[in-house]
Amino acid sequence: MTRKILIGAGLAAAIVLSAPAAWSQDKASQTFIKNAIEGNLAEIQMGELAQKNGNSEGVRSFGQMLQRDHTDANQKAMTVAKDVGVTPPNEPKAKQKAEYDRMSKITGARFDSEFAKMMVADHKKDIREFQKEAKKNDEAGQFAKETLPTLQKHLETAQSLEASRTTGTR
Repeated sequence: MTRKILIGAGLAAAIVLSAPAAWSQDKASQTFIKNAIEGNLAEIQMGELAQKNGNSEGVRSFGQMLQRDHTDANQKAMTVAKDVGVTPPNEPKAKQKAEYDRMSKITGARFDSEFAKMMVADHKKDIREFQKEAKKNDEAGQFAKETLPTLQKHLETAQSLEASRTTGTR
């Protein structure tokens, strides 16, 4: 009887001691998926803006790609948010809104140049965050793994647009 109590107490202690680690991982995954949704919402809006304010066909086409791909990714992210217990945000972060507002006042070749530069920096940052999350073996990690190829394609496209801006080709 004493042995069963000791074993039971040991198991309870092990569960209690491991709970903070599991909770912190869940908390990190929750933060990641919340940020991913906010990022998707911002990219959808920027894609729409690129289609409207873009000077070159390449920028307008990239805007369509962003809008389509981030809409698809956001549908998946919303499902993951439910799975990890997050109330999904319904708008981008304040910083992302401010960036949109700034870009919405620009048109023509200047828009193309600043948009390409912004998309390169943004997608490099996103890829680093998604690579880190992709190492996890949970729903958010799986979402990150599945989304990385699309983000890498976006980065390559943005870099190509940025290069064409600096060489003067359209």
